[in-house]
Amino acid sequence: MRSGAGNLATLAMLFGCLKGSTAARSARLWLAILAWLPGALGAAEGSLAVARDFARDGRDLSAKRLPMLVLYSQADCPWCERARREYLVPMQRDAAYRDRVMLRQIDIDSDAPLTDFAGHPTTHREFGKAERARVAPTVMIYGPGGERLSDPIVGFRIPDFYGAYLERAIDEGLATVRRSAK
Repeated sequence: MRSGAGNLATLAMLFGCLKGSTAARSARLWLAILAWLPGALGAAEGSLAVARDFARDGRDLSAKRLPMLVLYSQADCPWCERARREYLVPMQRDAAYRDRVMLRQIDIDSDAPLTDFAGHPTTHREFGKAERARVAPTVMIYGPGGERLSDPIVGFRIPDFYGAYLERAIDEGLATVRRSAK
Protein backbone atom coordinates (compact mmCIF):
# COMPACT_ATOMS: atom_id res chain seq x y z
CA MET A 1 0.00 0.00 0.00
CA ARG A 2 1.35 3.41 -0.92
CA SER A 3 1.60 6.24 1.57
CA GLY A 4 -0.49 9.36 1.23
CA ALA A 5 2.65 11.34 0.34
CA GLY A 6 3.51 8.80 -2.38
CA ASN A 7 0.02 9.05 -3.85
CA LEU A 8 0.24 12.84 -3.85
CA ALA A 9 3.60 12.69 -5.62
CA THR A 10 2.13 10.42 -8.31
CA LEU A 11 -0.81 12.77 -8.83
CA ALA A 12 1.55 15.74 -8.98
CA MET A 13 3.53 14.04 -11.78
CA LEU A 14 0.32 13.33 -13.71
CA PHE A 15 -0.84 16.94 -13.39
CA GLY A 16 2.64 18.17 -14.30
CA CYS A 17 2.13 17.03 -17.90
CA LEU A 18 -0.75 19.52 -18.15
CA LYS A 19 1.57 22.49 -17.57
CA GLY A 20 0.14 25.87 -18.23
CA SER A 21 -3.50 24.89 -18.21
CA THR A 22 -5.88 26.37 -15.68
CA ALA A 23 -6.96 22.88 -14.65
CA ALA A 24 -3.35 21.92 -13.90
CA ARG A 25 -2.75 25.05 -11.80
CA SER A 26 -5.95 24.42 -9.89
CA ALA A 27 -5.04 20.77 -9.38
CA ARG A 28 -1.54 21.70 -8.14
CA LEU A 29 -3.06 24.16 -5.67
CA TRP A 30 -5.40 21.47 -4.32
CA LEU A 31 -2.52 19.00 -4.09
CA ALA A 32 -0.50 21.51 -2.10
CA ILE A 33 -3.43 22.09 0.25
CA LEU A 34 -3.99 18.34 0.67
CA ALA A 35 -0.29 17.77 1.35
CA TRP A 36 -0.24 20.56 3.96
CA LEU A 37 -3.52 19.72 5.68
CA PRO A 38 -2.62 16.53 7.63
CA GLY A 39 0.45 18.16 9.17
CA ALA A 40 -1.46 21.27 10.11
CA LEU A 41 -4.29 19.29 11.67
CA GLY A 42 -1.86 17.06 13.54
CA ALA A 43 -0.07 20.08 14.97
CA ALA A 44 -3.34 21.63 16.06
CA GLU A 45 -4.44 18.45 17.78
CA GLY A 46 -1.27 18.20 19.86
CA SER A 47 -0.63 21.82 20.74
CA LEU A 48 -1.80 24.42 23.18
CA ALA A 49 -3.17 27.79 22.22
CA VAL A 50 -0.13 29.99 21.65
CA ALA A 51 -0.12 33.23 23.63
CA ARG A 52 -0.69 36.30 21.46
CA ASP A 53 -2.49 38.95 23.52
CA PHE A 54 -2.48 38.58 27.31
CA ALA A 55 -4.29 41.93 27.72
CA ARG A 56 -7.29 40.59 25.77
CA ASP A 57 -7.01 37.21 27.51
CA GLY A 58 -6.94 39.03 30.86
CA ARG A 59 -10.23 40.77 30.07
CA ASP A 60 -11.77 37.39 29.21
CA LEU A 61 -10.36 35.89 32.42
CA SER A 62 -11.82 38.73 34.46
CA ALA A 63 -15.26 38.35 32.88
CA LYS A 64 -15.25 34.58 33.41
CA ARG A 65 -13.49 34.75 36.82
CA LEU A 66 -10.77 32.29 35.74
CA PRO A 67 -7.01 31.95 36.12
CA MET A 68 -4.63 31.29 33.22
CA LEU A 69 -2.15 28.41 33.08
CA VAL A 70 0.90 29.27 30.97
CA LEU A 71 3.32 26.60 29.77
CA TYR A 72 6.77 28.03 29.12
CA SER A 73 8.16 25.72 26.46
CA GLN A 74 10.93 25.56 23.89
CA ALA A 75 11.63 23.72 20.65
CA ASP A 76 13.03 20.20 20.83
CA CYS A 77 12.11 19.81 24.50
CA PRO A 78 10.92 16.23 25.07
CA TRP A 79 9.70 17.05 28.59
CA CYS A 80 7.65 19.96 27.24
CA GLU A 81 6.11 17.68 24.64
CA ARG A 82 5.30 15.09 27.27
CA ALA A 83 3.65 17.68 29.55
CA ARG A 84 1.58 18.91 26.60
CA ARG A 85 0.63 15.48 25.28
CA GLU A 86 -0.13 13.75 28.58
CA TYR A 87 -1.66 16.59 30.62
CA LEU A 88 -2.17 20.01 29.07
CA VAL A 89 -3.70 19.26 25.67
CA PRO A 90 -6.18 16.79 27.23
CA MET A 91 -7.10 19.54 29.73
CA GLN A 92 -7.58 22.02 26.90
CA ARG A 93 -9.94 19.58 25.14
CA ASP A 94 -11.89 18.68 28.30
CA ALA A 95 -15.06 20.76 28.63
CA ALA A 96 -14.84 20.55 32.44
CA TYR A 97 -11.66 22.66 32.40
CA ARG A 98 -13.23 25.48 30.38
CA ASP A 99 -14.91 26.66 33.58
CA ARG A 100 -11.70 26.33 35.59
CA VAL A 101 -8.71 27.64 33.62
CA MET A 102 -7.51 29.15 30.34
CA LEU A 103 -4.38 27.52 28.87
CA ARG A 104 -1.68 29.27 26.84
CA GLN A 105 1.86 28.51 25.68
CA ILE A 106 4.91 30.78 25.56
CA ASP A 107 7.90 29.62 23.51
CA ILE A 108 10.90 31.00 25.42
CA ASP A 109 13.21 30.49 22.44
CA SER A 110 10.93 32.37 20.02
CA ASP A 111 10.68 36.01 19.02
CA ALA A 112 6.98 35.64 18.23
CA PRO A 113 5.10 38.86 19.01
CA LEU A 114 3.08 39.07 22.21
CA THR A 115 1.06 41.73 23.98
CA ASP A 116 1.67 41.50 27.73
CA PHE A 117 -0.99 41.85 30.43
CA ALA A 118 -0.45 45.63 30.57
CA GLY A 119 -1.02 45.95 26.82
CA HIS A 120 2.65 46.50 25.92
CA PRO A 121 4.20 44.82 22.89
CA THR A 122 6.92 42.26 23.62
CA THR A 123 8.02 38.82 22.41
CA HIS A 124 7.71 35.33 23.81
CA ARG A 125 11.45 35.30 24.58
CA GLU A 126 11.39 38.66 26.39
CA PHE A 127 8.26 37.82 28.35
CA GLY A 128 9.82 34.52 29.45
CA LYS A 129 12.94 36.36 30.62
CA ALA A 130 10.88 38.93 32.51
CA GLU A 131 8.97 36.13 34.25
CA ARG A 132 12.23 34.28 35.00
CA ALA A 133 11.13 31.17 33.12
CA ARG A 134 14.62 29.85 32.46
CA VAL A 135 13.85 26.12 32.47
CA ALA A 136 11.45 24.38 30.13
CA PRO A 137 8.91 23.20 30.86
CA THR A 138 7.76 25.66 33.48
CA VAL A 139 4.09 26.17 34.31
CA MET A 140 2.80 29.34 35.96
CA ILE A 141 -0.72 30.31 36.96
CA TYR A 142 -1.77 33.95 36.47
CA GLY A 143 -4.74 36.07 37.41
CA PRO A 144 -6.53 38.43 35.00
CA GLY A 145 -4.04 41.24 35.63
CA GLY A 146 -0.96 39.07 35.20
CA GLU A 147 -0.39 38.43 38.91
CA ARG A 148 1.07 35.03 39.79
CA LEU A 149 -1.37 32.95 41.78
CA SER A 150 0.70 29.89 42.72
CA ASP A 151 4.26 28.66 42.87
CA PRO A 152 5.75 27.82 39.46
CA ILE A 153 5.98 24.16 38.48
CA VAL A 154 9.54 23.93 37.16
CA GLY A 155 10.56 20.97 35.03
CA PHE A 156 8.58 17.80 34.45
CA ARG A 157 8.61 16.56 38.00
CA ILE A 158 7.85 13.00 38.93
CA PRO A 159 5.41 12.04 36.15
CA ASP A 160 3.11 10.15 38.51
CA PHE A 161 2.51 13.37 40.47
CA TYR A 162 2.65 15.97 37.67
CA GLY A 163 -1.12 15.95 37.20
CA ALA A 164 -1.60 16.51 40.94
CA TYR A 165 0.82 19.47 40.84
CA LEU A 166 -1.16 20.99 37.97
CA GLU A 167 -4.50 20.41 39.70
CA ARG A 168 -3.29 21.99 42.93
CA ALA A 169 -1.94 25.05 41.09
CA ILE A 170 -5.17 25.45 39.10
CA ASP A 171 -7.28 25.07 42.27
CA GLU A 172 -5.17 27.71 44.08
CA GLY A 173 -5.47 30.09 41.15
CA LEU A 174 -9.20 29.55 40.74
CA ALA A 175 -9.87 30.06 44.46
CA THR A 176 -7.82 33.28 44.49
CA VAL A 177 -9.54 34.73 41.41
CA ARG A 178 -13.02 33.88 42.65
CA ARG A 179 -12.29 35.22 46.14
CA SER A 180 -10.94 38.52 44.81
CA ALA A 181 -13.84 38.93 42.36
CA LYS A 182 -16.39 39.14 45.19
